Amino acid sequence: MDEVKTIPSSVVSVISVNKDRQGDTIIKRDDTRRDETKRDDRHRDGRDKEADKHRDRDSELSKSKRSREKSSHKDKRRDREHKSRRKDRHKDRDRDKDRERDKDRERRRDHDKSSRKRSRSRSPGKSKDEKRIKSGSPNKTKDEEKSKEQQEEEGKQKTEKETEKAPKKQPLSLEEMIARREAEKKAQEKPKFLTKEERAAEALRKRQEEVAEKRKKLEEERKMREQFQKEADATRGYDRDRRDRRNRKPEEDNKGNNPDTMMEKEAIKARYLGITKKKRKVRRLTDKKFVFDWDVNEDTSVDYNPIYKEKHSIQLFGRGHIGGIDIKSQKKLSRFYSELLEDRRTQAEKDQEVHRMNRVRDKEKKQAYDDRHWTHKDLEEMTERDWRIFKEDFGISCKGGRIPNPVRNWQESHLPPELLETIDKLEYKDPTPIQRQAIPIGLQCRDIIGVAETGSGKTAAFVLPLLVWIMGLPKIVREQDIDQGPYALILAPTRELAQQIEEETLKFAKPLGVRTVSVIGGLSREDQGFQLRLGVEIVIATPGRLIDVLENRYLVLSRCSYIVLDEADRMIDMGFEPDVQTILEHIPITNLKPDNDDAEDPAKLLERVATKDRLRQTVMFTATMPPSVERLARSYLRRPAVVYIGSTGKPTERVVQIVHLMTEQKKRKKLLEILSSGDMQPPIMVFVNQKKGADVLAKSLEKMGYRAVTLHGGKNQESREFALASLKNGSKDILVATDVAGRGIDVRDVSLVLNYDMAKSIEDYTHRIGRTGRAGKSGTAISFLTQEDSGVFYDLKQLLIDSPVSTCPKELENHPDAQHKPGQVMMKKRKDETIFV
Repeated sequence: MDEVKTIPSSVVSVISVNKDRQGDTIIKRDDTRRDETKRDDRHRDGRDKEADKHRDRDSELSKSKRSREKSSHKDKRRDREHKSRRKDRHKDRDRDKDRERDKDRERRRDHDKSSRKRSRSRSPGKSKDEKRIKSGSPNKTKDEEKSKEQQEEEGKQKTEKETEKAPKKQPLSLEEMIARREAEKKAQEKPKFLTKEERAAEALRKRQEEVAEKRKKLEEERKMREQFQKEADATRGYDRDRRDRRNRKPEEDNKGNNPDTMMEKEAIKARYLGITKKKRKVRRLTDKKFVFDWDVNEDTSVDYNPIYKEKHSIQLFGRGHIGGIDIKSQKKLSRFYSELLEDRRTQAEKDQEVHRMNRVRDKEKKQAYDDRHWTHKDLEEMTERDWRIFKEDFGISCKGGRIPNPVRNWQESHLPPELLETIDKLEYKDPTPIQRQAIPIGLQCRDIIGVAETGSGKTAAFVLPLLVWIMGLPKIVREQDIDQGPYALILAPTRELAQQIEEETLKFAKPLGVRTVSVIGGLSREDQGFQLRLGVEIVIATPGRLIDVLENRYLVLSRCSYIVLDEADRMIDMGFEPDVQTILEHIPITNLKPDNDDAEDPAKLLERVATKDRLRQTVMFTATMPPSVERLARSYLRRPAVVYIGSTGKPTERVVQIVHLMTEQKKRKKLLEILSSGDMQPPIMVFVNQKKGADVLAKSLEKMGYRAVTLHGGKNQESREFALASLKNGSKDILVATDVAGRGIDVRDVSLVLNYDMAKSIEDYTHRIGRTGRAGKSGTAISFLTQEDSGVFYDLKQLLIDSPVSTCPKELENHPDAQHKPGQVMMKKRKDETIFV
């Protein structure tokens, strides 16, 4: 015991200091070791992420490569699939290893965290451990020497103890579930009262939830769009057919679609190939050239499709026929079927088929026979349809009751052979339209109103029925009553026309011994009176001279029963209406027809034809039918048959005439002003001088919204009738016409006649404005005058001055061309003469 040496206190203090330093160095080493493990973990995580990226990129590339492969290379695809499967196996193994490595890393991190917490805890136990370490107690080394396995076992034991202590959950019984449900139901039924702040908070919460839901949906849609865009960008450029295009940049794909490049190529092509582009010629409205003929390129009868050019023939392999195609042609094409059917038929069926074919043939022959043209038919075979076609061919239209059918030729006219011989000698091959219809009516002793132009064969139309009646009278009867005057009286407005009628009448009357005398002015009245006293059957006269002869007792009309008024409208226009009435008053009224249905009955009219006391027959021929002519016809004609050859018109009595002097360029504007004012109600007639001008003006009016129709000589009869019918029934409001409509057009209630182009003569102007103001109604006529119309200025000025309802404008009244007639030499006054010395 004595040998034990004591250690000095200084040494003890040094030893304790050294132990403390050793403990600090151990702690520092642990800290550095932990930092190194953290750094290694971060580095390993980075490498793992890079490996994952490489794996994802490799998988995407492998997918894109597999999508680019074609179906034709199946063997290569199979090899690549085997390789990809091997790679996927290696990748799966690496993925499992990485997963195990991550689990180990997580375990170490958890262990380090738990040890770090235990070492840095400020609990009393930790302070005791530190005291022990500082004091150099051996318990510290025992705590540090615990292995990881013991700690894991302790953790497992703790979890097992906790699970044993926790009571097991028992399922609810049926009574408890029912009770709970009833309690919840009562709680729901019980009203819950909320304060204003609670309701506001609940509304705010719901609004926030809705906003969050919308925001979430928008975010999801945005992510989906980004994902779709990424996938599209990733797959762009990989579906090329050729291998050398795979590595090409996506921007190079749009080089060929550059519009500037395409235009440059087209320009170079046009430059070197010599392609010239036709410039479109701009035309003004006034410079338009109207082409009325079809162009070769507008031929639609040629099929451009080769399928329709080379049409396949019809092939029938079964029973029946194709609808809409000729059965006979189908039978020819299906000869095999017909032969097979013929072999299967019995003799009775064959006979029945022959009988049926004969009936069909007879029916077709009869149909073809009935469909013949009227020129190939006899008179008894003519049907109502044939007569209608006949009248349309010659432009004949009739009005009246019980009108007989027209004659087709001279042989069917029922004229005496003597007259037919004379007609043959005169070489009258076919009757004119007015003769075809007027002769059969005249032979029935009917009154006639024939509307036709001069020179259309009207003379023969009324002379031949007259001669037939005169020839039917005994010659001794004609000689006994020679002092009673003529049997027929023909009135004409002018001497020339009367002489022309006399010449035509003598051609037929002289071979028959019928005497004819003309009573006209300008010849000796005594000579004419002497011829009349010798006895005549036909007198042709003008109204003035005939009244003179009647008043001087050279002639009486006691037995006159056939009266003809030729050119009645012209006669009345010339002022002969009172004279005509005076002449008709000299004829006895004992032979007038009754104004009833008997005047239309041919049987009753023909009862007295063979005698000298026949009923009076009045025939009136006119080019137009003015009101005065109609008034005359109503006074002296009984139930007349009206025959129209062409069209008729009526002049007017009271018309307000308005004249505008302007240039050619201002006409269209002024016309639109008049039409748009609304003062004039349809129908309206606009007259121009040229056919082309009528078409152009009508088209321009239609573009402006007006319903216009044209009528001129370039149109056929159907188009003219359609235009007039459209104006009459109200489907069209404006008629643009030439002078064709200036005469003979009858349209009721025409409110305005507008002379867009002034007529070339004052007579045409008079006929034009006569289309309005009919039957005592007032009308308006507006005329556009230019310097080119100076030839009618004087006559137009006189008409305007003489009209009681019209005024002459100052421009026309003071115009130099309106001061004298065209072609008249004006003598200067002495004070206006200039003497050159």
